[in-house]
Amino acid sequence: MVTLCGIGVGPGDPELITLKGWRRLQQAKVIAFPAGLGGRRGIAEEVIAGYKEPWQTCLPLEFPYVLEQAVLEQAWQKAAEQVYAYLVQGTDVVFVSEGDVSFYSTFSYLAAAVQALAPHVQIEAIPGVCSPLAAAASLGVPLTLGSDRLAILPAMYHVEELAQVWAWAEVMVLMKVRSVYGQAWQWLQEHRLLEQAAVVSWATTPKQQIYTPLTDFPTLTLPYFSLLMVWKRKLHLRNV
Repeated sequence: MVTLCGIGVGPGDPELITLKGWRRLQQAKVIAFPAGLGGRRGIAEEVIAGYKEPWQTCLPLEFPYVLEQAVLEQAWQKAAEQVYAYLVQGTDVVFVSEGDVSFYSTFSYLAAAVQALAPHVQIEAIPGVCSPLAAAASLGVPLTLGSDRLAILPAMYHVEELAQVWAWAEVMVLMKVRSVYGQAWQWLQEHRLLEQAAVVSWATTPKQQIYTPLTDFPTLTLPYFSLLMVWKRKLHLRNV
């Protein structure tokens, strides 16, 4: 049976791809990935750059960074058709994604669009290291301990939600915090949490930046791939 396989290649460090993911990648005739912006490589393509072979076909897929559902659905449909052009010939396709393929990943939408076109296509998912785990490792702290309750908020959250989440969570991760950093900083200051919080950008890559304690950083100009982590317990950072 023909297969679309999603491989999570981790947050950026090429050595963080799993052995299973690497092996599946080596077998692939067609490797699809999100196209980078401005002609540059995207994260997933950059991760696998040293692993690709000349005989493998590369298939960059355009996924716009927008919130409009209609635009996104059109992009997923177009990408699915590009992938299906190989699947219909009996050729398996591997899609590589930064982080993990089930953690806020484009692969989920691509797989659904492909199955809508061709229900017989088998979907395989190989997990990878997601950014909160990578960021905690970069800080040198455990993400959770004991009975800690973990809350992860995706990009489309509002600062008003933080109080509701913090009422029950011991650890909170704010994904793609760039657009709300100023408001989040004010909230942390009001709740005296700045010394228990950190921002990590481009985790595990050569461009990695760590900002902590946040008392020193009331304003930051952050890249898209930045997250903020805050703990109720006191931090004892090993790697900062």
